[in-house]
Amino acid sequence: MLITRKKLRGLTASTAGLAGIALLLAGCAGGGTAGTSSDTSSEDDTTTETEISGPVTISFLSPNAENEIAYAEAVIEAFEAANPDITVELEIRPGGADGDNIVKTRLATGEMNEVFQYNSGSLFQALNADQTLVDLSNEPWADKVADSFWPTVSTANGSYGAPYGTAMGGGILYNYNVYEDLGLDVPLTWDEFMANNAAIDAAGIAPVCQTYGDTWTSQLLVLADYHNVETAEPGFAEAYTANQAKYATSEAAKTGFERLQELHEADYFQEGYASAVFNDGLLAVAAGDCAHYPMLTFALSTIAELAPDQVNDVGFFAQPGDDAASNGLTVWQPNATYIPSTATGDELAAAKKFVEFMVSDEGLQVYIDTNGQTGPFVIENSPVADDLLPGFADMFPYFEAGAQSTSALEYLSPVKGPSLEQLTVATGTGQYTADEAAQLYDEDVEAQAQQLGLEGW
Repeated sequence: MLITRKKLRGLTASTAGLAGIALLLAGCAGGGTAGTSSDTSSEDDTTTETEISGPVTISFLSPNAENEIAYAEAVIEAFEAANPDITVELEIRPGGADGDNIVKTRLATGEMNEVFQYNSGSLFQALNADQTLVDLSNEPWADKVADSFWPTVSTANGSYGAPYGTAMGGGILYNYNVYEDLGLDVPLTWDEFMANNAAIDAAGIAPVCQTYGDTWTSQLLVLADYHNVETAEPGFAEAYTANQAKYATSEAAKTGFERLQELHEADYFQEGYASAVFNDGLLAVAAGDCAHYPMLTFALSTIAELAPDQVNDVGFFAQPGDDAASNGLTVWQPNATYIPSTATGDELAAAKKFVEFMVSDEGLQVYIDTNGQTGPFVIENSPVADDLLPGFADMFPYFEAGAQSTSALEYLSPVKGPSLEQLTVATGTGQYTADEAAQLYDEDVEAQAQQLGLEGW
């Protein structure tokens, strides 16, 4: 049943919350090749024509998280004001597996809404995009989208999604005051990071927070290192997916486990780290009791809730690698909006107008005004919130011209073993060496890849 904006006002919906982030890290979100035009799509699929012949009604399918509904309502209102001949009805769907099933079923049966919001990455790859979605690679806004985003919504034949929301960074949260008091600079290499840790330790401050009471948090030093992996071994994701590269035999990929082992052996984790939980780590880095906390940047919003007077004391930098010249960020890409291939005629033209509005400056400003801004939009010259937290602002240089960034491996490959967080906990507590953990992870990955039916496994 379609629910219009007016009927949704006042509705209380579930939020994505920490469980959603944990599921993101526990699952996978890989993509295909970079944004290329389809050789097989129809002319209607790639046309940039958005003229309509008269009043038309389309529908937009959105997840049921409270912030998603709030933005959907606001952007529809703004779009309709600018396009009085187009009415957009809002329908909400559940999240998780139930929502996935609704999307896949509607696409398979030809009953999908004219526009829908869904994941980028590996969940996108399960949508059979070449047959079910409209190729958007020739739309007038496409050239403004960051190159790093396109692989997460593309196949070899086309690019099908427009970015929706902001990107997250994976790296190191750090306390500005500790760095200022000790005269430290943001490190560009791992050796510089470890030198900072030595100075911090000598000052009687715990250098690095770990929070293994929430096991998902233990993965960041491995996952946030992927920019450095791809820099050292270009094409690793493709080889990894084809069973031609392994963590145990790739020095670059194994490095994340080695970082954990090195920090453990240096005794740089805070007291009680084995049982500490996520909020403990956030409060510690905000207060300066820990200088660093490997984490995704979304956590800054949680610090703003837990310690609003200290959130401006927390910054962010990318996980350093071995070479300052290749320093860059591992990015968790935003979701996307899509148009099904069943949308035709005026409905297709209206759907394209709506998608284009959402990636326009006006549409992005609606997003900021509704939900705030927790990172960069992956669209060039996009608006920036006036009240951006300093830690979020620290992400922006990684998205500027000439800067370097790489999508997290989970956005480039569907292969991720379910036991990674257990193995990173074991490495960080000294139960496994990096070599042992990498070998065990390769075995874990093999079983998962075989369940997915991937070629070469």
